[in-house]
Amino acid sequence: MHAVYPLLLGALLFAIGLYGVLARRNAITILMAIELLLNAVTVNLIAFGSLIRDQYNVGQVFTLFVITIAAAETGLGLAIVLMIYRQRGTASVDEQRVLAEPLRGPTDDAGGASAEPANAGSAPNAAGAVR
Repeated sequence: MHAVYPLLLGALLFAIGLYGVLARRNAITILMAIELLLNAVTVNLIAFGSLIRDQYNVGQVFTLFVITIAAAETGLGLAIVLMIYRQRGTASVDEQRVLAEPLRGPTDDAGGASAEPANAGSAPNAAGAVR
């Protein structure tokens, strides 16, 4: 078999994955596109490893590392996306530009918001220490 076919497949997968990362706005589809990118890398590593035919099978060893990293990335990425979806109600990347919660201060007597953040008082934090 010629080396052109798996390399062309890897290039096609990489192009589709790159388009998915750059054009999509849903976090789940972006994670799937990243998986396509990593699969394209594994196909190319195997193809180049079969071309070189070295003694230690370096292409296959690096492919195992890429598969391991892809599995960890999928698990962590999906967990992060699910937590953001639970808190914010959407998985759109455009909606997640600001990750910090807005500071809300107690209202003063005039009804306006105070410039002081809500946690600026002497309330203890989770460890029990006073700020």
